[in-house]
Amino acid sequence: MLVYDGVRTLDVTGPLEVFDVARSLRCDYTIELYAVTDAAMVCCSSGMRLAAAPITALANSPDTLLVPGGECLVTSGPDPRLLAAVRRISSGARRTASICAGSFALAAAGLLDDRRATTHWRHLDTFARRHPEVILETESVYVRDGAIWSSAGVAAGIDLALALVAEDHGSAIAHEISKDMVVFSRRLEGHPQLSVAARTLRPKHPGLEHLLQTINAEPARKYTLDKVAADLGMSARHLTRLCKAQVGCTLKEYVLAVRLESAVGLVLAGESFHSAARRCGLRDGSQLREFLASPPEQFGRERQPIAGR
Repeated sequence: MLVYDGVRTLDVTGPLEVFDVARSLRCDYTIELYAVTDAAMVCCSSGMRLAAAPITALANSPDTLLVPGGECLVTSGPDPRLLAAVRRISSGARRTASICAGSFALAAAGLLDDRRATTHWRHLDTFARRHPEVILETESVYVRDGAIWSSAGVAAGIDLALALVAEDHGSAIAHEISKDMVVFSRRLEGHPQLSVAARTLRPKHPGLEHLLQTINAEPARKYTLDKVAADLGMSARHLTRLCKAQVGCTLKEYVLAVRLESAVGLVLAGESFHSAARRCGLRDGSQLREFLASPPEQFGRERQPIAGR
């Protein structure tokens, strides 16, 4: 992994933790941290300092090159020394991957020309303007195009690292690592950067907020309007008005959105349409197939928050 002043701490530590846990499961990984300058210490944007070997000490090409992100890559642009290191090392590596805004370095180094890639959702517009030569995937949590991988923001670097381990040692090992790291839900390529919950406004009503949290955690449960309203101590009509005002949709629409998103994740992980639909509370696999064939706007390429953020 290449590091530099201003690098984002979790972009470094998250993916490296995945490989460290993999080593405890007898996966043959050696982790090496290199600074693009001759300095012995690199200062992260959080203030944490990292000890790293100078890039000049790297004698042999690594199997995998990881380039973490930092706001400085977006605001000031990548350091020429970082770009030179990326070009030189990636040419001999089996695969190269960026985490978050690290994609700005890969693009500036020419590695993403005419390739599919992604970056943090907040930087998508800036990236598209700056690098029109890249085929930008605006939704997926990470993207693979041949030997080049890129991931969305921060925690998505953990998903990408798990995918790299899965490629090397199989999905079962990646699953064990995610359990060890207490990763709530391992996201695969094709998963959206922002979940339904993340792109929905937090309701002000405490009962409604708790309800949404319950739906997110247990989408397969039964959520009938009358029963839910009674549990919250209000009428069904008032709950409908409250949902529309504070969430931006009806209770039924929110439940369906969460169920569909959860089921899509299971399908991406290898489950059948029928099994995924049943586990998430959907009618059957055909309902999921219809959704994937023609997703509504909030699930499509230009996915928007259920209520404006």
